[in-house]
Amino acid sequence: MKRTDLWQPGEYSYPLAFGFMPNFRQYIIEDGKTHPCMLILPGGAYAYVSPSEGEVVAKAFLKLGYNCFVMSYTTNRLTRVPLMEQPLKDLARAVRILRKHADEYNIDPNRLYICGFSAAGHLCATLCDYFNEVPDDNPEYASVSCRPDAAVLCYPVITTDGPVHRGSIMNLLGADIYDRDDAQGRALMDRFSLEKHVRDDTPPCFIWQTVTDGSVPIENSYLYADALKKKGIRHALHAFSCGGHGISTADENWAKGRFGETYTWEQAYALQKAIIEGKIEVSEELKVQLMKETDRSNWSQSENPEAAIWPVLADGFLKGLN
Repeated sequence: MKRTDLWQPGEYSYPLAFGFMPNFRQYIIEDGKTHPCMLILPGGAYAYVSPSEGEVVAKAFLKLGYNCFVMSYTTNRLTRVPLMEQPLKDLARAVRILRKHADEYNIDPNRLYICGFSAAGHLCATLCDYFNEVPDDNPEYASVSCRPDAAVLCYPVITTDGPVHRGSIMNLLGADIYDRDDAQGRALMDRFSLEKHVRDDTPPCFIWQTVTDGSVPIENSYLYADALKKKGIRHALHAFSCGGHGISTADENWAKGRFGETYTWEQAYALQKAIIEGKIEVSEELKVQLMKETDRSNWSQSENPEAAIWPVLADGFLKGLN
C-alpha cells in the first residue's frame, strides 16, 4: 500500500505528534481505468485512528469499483493540546492532493467522496459545512477545491450539546470546553455543532447508524439529516434496528478481527515510544492503558447482517447522484 504524506517539510506541526505525519494509503484497481474515489477516515473519538475501520472498509468499496484511500489524521489521545482546526486542515489537504493528482490515481475528480466513522464522521461533516473556509497556504494547492462531491457518514458525532459524545468534543476543543463560560468557548462549541451550519451547497450525504448505538446517540444522525432536509440537500438516512457503536463493515471479516494492517495507529505507536523513552510523563495507570490499546489479540465481535449491507446502499446512493 503506497503511502502519501499530506504535508511538505515545514508545513505541519502538532506538539504531540512525536514524528507522526498525517498521510493516506492507497488501494487502487489495477485496470488503468478511471474510477470514483473513496477517501476513508476511521474513527476513534479524535483520540486515535482505529484500524478496524480502515483497510476492511477500503476493500469493501474496492469490490464496488472505487479507488480507495485510508487516511490517518492528527489526533489527541492525552487531551493536553486541543486539536482545533488541525484534523480539518489534514482532510482538506488530502482532498486537494487527490483532486489535483486525479490522473495519477486514476480517479474522477468530480466523484471524490469522503467516508468517516464516529468522530471522523464529525470531521467529514465539518468539511461539508466549512469547505470554503479552509484555505491552503501552499501555492500548489491554493486553487484546488477541497469540497467533497458527497460524504458517507457512519454513526457520526455531530452535535456539541444534548446527545453529545463528550470525549470527542473534548479531544477536539480542549478538556475544559464543557467547563468554560466565555465567548470564545461558546463560539467554538457553536462552530463545531455541525447541524447548525449546513449550507445551501453542502454536499449530498449518506448517513447510517444503529438505533441502539450506546456511545454516540442516534439523535446525532437525526439532527444532521433534519438540517440537510431543511436546506434541500440530497441525503439518505438509514437507521438499523440493532447493533453497537464502531461496527465498521459489520461483516465476518470485521467481527473476526480480519480488518487488515494497523498503520492507522502510527501516531499511537509514536506516543507509546515517547512514553517509554521518557519524552512525556503520564501516570503509571494511563501508561498501562495506552500500551494495551493497540493490542487486538483478543478481538471478538458479532456480525450484524442487517447493517452489513450499508456499503451497497451507499454505493447505490452515490451512483444516483450522477
